[in-house]
Amino acid sequence: MRGLDGKVALITGAAGGLGSATARRLADEGVRLVLTDVDADRVTALAQELDAVASPGDVAEEADVVAAVAAGVEAYGRVDLHHLNAGISGSFDRLPDMSVADFDRATAVNLRGSFLGLREAFRRYALQGSTGAIVLTASIASLRGSDDLLAYQATKHGTLGLLRGAALYGGPIGVRVNAVAPGIVPTALFAAHATATGGADDMVRRASTTPLRRAGTGEEIAGVVAFLLSDDAAYVTGEVVSADGGAAATSIVRPSGGAGAWDPGPVDRRVHPDLEEAFR
Repeated sequence: MRGLDGKVALITGAAGGLGSATARRLADEGVRLVLTDVDADRVTALAQELDAVASPGDVAEEADVVAAVAAGVEAYGRVDLHHLNAGISGSFDRLPDMSVADFDRATAVNLRGSFLGLREAFRRYALQGSTGAIVLTASIASLRGSDDLLAYQATKHGTLGLLRGAALYGGPIGVRVNAVAPGIVPTALFAAHATATGGADDMVRRASTTPLRRAGTGEEIAGVVAFLLSDDAAYVTGEVVSADGGAAATSIVRPSGGAGAWDPGPVDRRVHPDLEEAFR
């Protein structure tokens, strides 16, 4: 893709499924990489594999975000591209049972982490006197809702607020800001909730209901990120690109979206087991 070869990119959450796929794709495009992740061992191993710079840290911590950008500047003299990808799934607890601590942690990583990454990126562009490109990892949960993963959905909706504000700020100075919104892509993000309904174990089955009838891959998401960071997307900013097999385009109340193909009773009983009488 045009304009990637020789550039320097920082990837957060680089040790995970989407982050590592993007790192490999950008490396193939000739991009020099700075990789950060809270998992120091995995991100260091990936950096060694790709001849990249590792800067382990937590995106929710201001000092760690500053240090990651500084590591790129120290190694390469600049940072041109930013893929703000780090995120956690948060709690699967029902709304009345969710703890403040769980909600706050999801907010810290998914929302404050993206804010800190954006802020440091713009500070670096100002110091460099350069333009650049930033891609946030949003989600289908940025666009649609469900009765679980409340903290995740709230923070991913918030990601779009950051995206649009940053795109408006960056446009006049030549900095493009976009987001990719993955659908079901089996990665380790939901591994801690493997046995939960809507967790990892049934991802492939759930993905079979999308128009493409399959789950996505990390490499497919990485291709979208690479495009948005490249000069091939030079007139694209403030956009959210869904990469979800068509899930976000589906109307569930139409026959082609599965309307009438399932009984909502079991779903309602799972959410509200104390209201059994209401469903008789």
